[in-house]
This record gives sequence, C-alpha cells and structure tokens, in this order.
Amino acid sequence: MTNYGTIPTTSGGATNLEFISRAKERIREGLGTRRPWKLMFNLRSFALPSGFSDAVSRLRTNVAFFQMNYAIVVLIVLFLSLLWHPVSLIVFVVLMAAWLFLYFLRDEPLMLFGRLISDRLVLILMAVLTVVLLLLTGATLNIVVALLVGVLLVVAHAALRTTSDLFLDEEEATRLTPPSAGALP
Repeated sequence: MTNYGTIPTTSGGATNLEFISRAKERIREGLGTRRPWKLMFNLRSFALPSGFSDAVSRLRTNVAFFQMNYAIVVLIVLFLSLLWHPVSLIVFVVLMAAWLFLYFLRDEPLMLFGRLISDRLVLILMAVLTVVLLLLTGATLNIVVALLVGVLLVVAHAALRTTSDLFLDEEEATRLTPPSAGALP
C-alpha cells in the first residue's frame, strides 16, 4: 500500500515547535509550584522564636512549605559564587538543566525501575550530585562557602519566619504533624 499524495499530519518542524511550546508551558507550571516570593518575604511574618523547640518547629514547617524556593535560593548563591570559575560554571549550567528537568519542571512523578521516586529523594540526590561534580572542578573553597552561605540563609529565614499565616494542604499537614499517642493507626 502506498501513501502517495497524502499530506503528513506532523512535520519535523511542527514537532520541534510542539516540544518548545510544551517546554515553555512546563517551565511556567514548574515554577508556578514554588510559593510566592511575596509570601516568603512578608516582613510582618518575621519574629524571633520563643525557644529552641519553636525554632526547630518553624524550621521543619518552613522547609516543607518553601522547599522549592529554598532550593532556588541555594542554587542562585552557588551560581554567583562560580562566576570567577568558568569550568565550574559550565558544569553548573549543565547541572541546572538536569535540575530543571528532574526537579523543577516535572509534571509527572519520577519512576525508576518501576518504583516511584519522591521529590525529597530527587532533591537530595540532585544536591549531592551537584556538589560532587562541582567539587571535582577544583573550585572547592568557593563551593563550600557558597553552600554554607546558602544553608545559613535558609536556616535563618526558616527559623525567623512565623508559620501562622501559612496554609498547608492536607498532604503537607499530615507530613508535618506527628501522630498523637492515643490515635488509632
């Protein structure tokens, strides 16, 4: 059977345009899952914690709530520290592409060997991979200082920002509150 005279429904150019259009949409949606920066930096929501346990509680809640924002902050600090190390910067840009596709822009859960991989595991693995590959480029001191500054910024923000105005969905609320001793399983 021949297909002479038929008009193809898609061409190479159309599929490339579709891919670019889908990528743009995924970037918008992926970055849309982060929390609003206005909410994160609401000046009325900052206060000193009443004690160490309050600081730890705020830290847990804020890290869970602003997880993607905090990852972006640490990556920006790391990027800025690598501006004077071109090889490390190139490696970092390649790693950022991996971050975008594996963490920030995924619209479906990540499956590996038939198992569901959680966002938290992807975040941890990508962070470790980023640090290891960047340390291999020879900018060790810059990377360590940048990571310390980034983590310090995250911990300071998370401990000082109150959690009373955060609205958690059901999944986040169950993940953050430990089960009570008298609750049935």
